[in-house]
Amino acid sequence: MSTAHQTNQETAMKAFVLREYGSPDALELKHIDRPTPGPDEVLIRVRATSVQPWDWHFMRGEPYISRLMPGMLGLRKPSVSILGADLAGEVVSVGNKVTEFGPGDEVFAMPQRGGGFAEYACVPVTEVAPKPATLSFEEAAAVPLAAATALLAVRDQGRIGPGQRVLVNGASGGVGTFAVQLAKAYGAHVTGVCSTRNLDLVRSLGADEVIDYTKQDFTREGGPYDVILYIAGRRSFLECRKVLKPKGVCVMIGGAADRWLQPAGLVFSALIVSRFTSQKAVLADVVGDKETRRNLLELSALIAADKLTPVIDRVYPFEELPAAVRYQEEGHAPGKVIVTL
Repeated sequence: MSTAHQTNQETAMKAFVLREYGSPDALELKHIDRPTPGPDEVLIRVRATSVQPWDWHFMRGEPYISRLMPGMLGLRKPSVSILGADLAGEVVSVGNKVTEFGPGDEVFAMPQRGGGFAEYACVPVTEVAPKPATLSFEEAAAVPLAAATALLAVRDQGRIGPGQRVLVNGASGGVGTFAVQLAKAYGAHVTGVCSTRNLDLVRSLGADEVIDYTKQDFTREGGPYDVILYIAGRRSFLECRKVLKPKGVCVMIGGAADRWLQPAGLVFSALIVSRFTSQKAVLADVVGDKETRRNLLELSALIAADKLTPVIDRVYPFEELPAAVRYQEEGHAPGKVIVTL
C-alpha cells in the first residue's frame, strides 16, 4: 500500500452527506476528508449524536417559506451538508487559540451549523462544554439542542418562577421532557399535555397534573396558567389565550409541520396577534442565541444536582441513521432518538 493511500485512509471519515432536499434516503453514507479545526475550533471524535426536527427540516427543505429566510434552509439546495446539531465525544485536537480543552477530554456540543452525522466534527469552542460526568455519551448527546431550547423557554422567555402555573403542550417529546423537569426545577406547578401512552412518563418527570389530549382539550378546561410552553400541536394563540392569565405568556417553540408554512405560520401569527393583547406570545430561539456554552454549563449543573435527566426512546447504530431520522420524523417518539458511532 502506498504512503499516499495510507495517509488518505488515516485522514478520512464516514459521514452522512446531504446533497439535495428529500426523504431520509437523501442522506448518503460517504467517505470524505476529516475536517481540520480552525483557530477557535475543537475537533471531536463523535461517539453519539441525536436526530430531531431540526434535522428533517433541513433534510426536506420544509416548510418551503423557510427557504426564503436568510440564514435558514437554502433556496435551491440544503445550506447544511452534514446534519446533526447534537453530539458527544472526545477531543482529538484543538485550534491554536483554544485553551479550554485538550486531546482526550470528554465533551458534548451543540454545533449550530450541524456536523454531528459524521465520525468527526469541528465545532466552535463557544459551542462545546465538558460532558456531564454522570452521563454516558449516548445520554449526553440527548441533551444539547432540546434541553437548551427548553432552558431558554423556561428561564428567559417564560421567566418561570416559584408558584407559577405552567402548562407544557407536547410534554413527552424531546424538548417537552426537558421542559417539564426544568419548570419543576424553577419551582412551578406543572401540567403536561401528551397522549395516553405517555401519561406515566410525564408524571415520572415531575408533572403535577397531566392532560390526555386524545380525551381532553386543554384550551377548554384547566388553567388559568401563567405560562404556556407550546411545543407541539395545531392550536392557535387565540385558542391558547382562553386558558392564559390576563398577563400570561405563551412561549412558542414549535408546532405541527407541513410543506408550505407550518410551524412558521403558527408562530408568526401568534407573535403578531400578541402585539394587540395583554397576553404575550414570545419565541424561544435557541438557534439565534449566543450563549451556547453558558447554557450547556447550566444544564450540566442541573444534571449534577439530579434535577434533569435525559429521556431516550431508541438508540440506532450509525449505519442505520436514515432509519432513525425516519422514525423521529413520525413525531411520536417519547424523549430523544440517539445514534451511536
